[in-house]
Amino acid sequence: MRPIFVLPFLLAGLTIASCSDKTTSSEPADSTATAPVEAPATAETPTAETAPDAAAETVAAAPTESATLPAVYVEDTVAIAGADPVAYFTEGAYVPGSADFTHEWSGATWQFASAENRDAFASDPVQYAPQYGGYCAWAVSQGYTAAVDPEAWSIVDDKLYLNYDKNIQTRWEKDIPGHIAQANANWPEVALQ
Repeated sequence: MRPIFVLPFLLAGLTIASCSDKTTSSEPADSTATAPVEAPATAETPTAETAPDAAAETVAAAPTESATLPAVYVEDTVAIAGADPVAYFTEGAYVPGSADFTHEWSGATWQFASAENRDAFASDPVQYAPQYGGYCAWAVSQGYTAAVDPEAWSIVDDKLYLNYDKNIQTRWEKDIPGHIAQANANWPEVALQ
């Protein structure tokens, strides 16, 4: 906001200087001469102020996008470390996906072990996609995101949850309902980070 207030005063000073005698006009000239010294500070301020405005626009757009395209944990554009999300439900196990069977959803490439699993996911991605965009469910319950190990997983009430590793999964399992409640409360804010 500072540059917005400085500009009218500078313009007012220039107007006063142009309406005054030479002695008075030299004072604004000196002020203008010091303006380049102040300019870097002023130049930094708009950048700092511009960033929050841009971030505010991004944040304002994010809820609309996240309502249809939730944030997803990706590595090199591949969701959930390449795990087949459908296999957790159909085989009860972690199964690596293949680059031969993919589906684009929510800004990420999802991999599957078979065409059948890909087609099942494509017909209802919300049913098979892990909660919290595939980020570590325990981490989200703590208020942040973390990567996942696709072998550290659980299905609770027909929803897939992934964890950072087996040790974190042990922490998760100590109070799954409590962690889910806390993660659900945290996720809207965490998803925007």
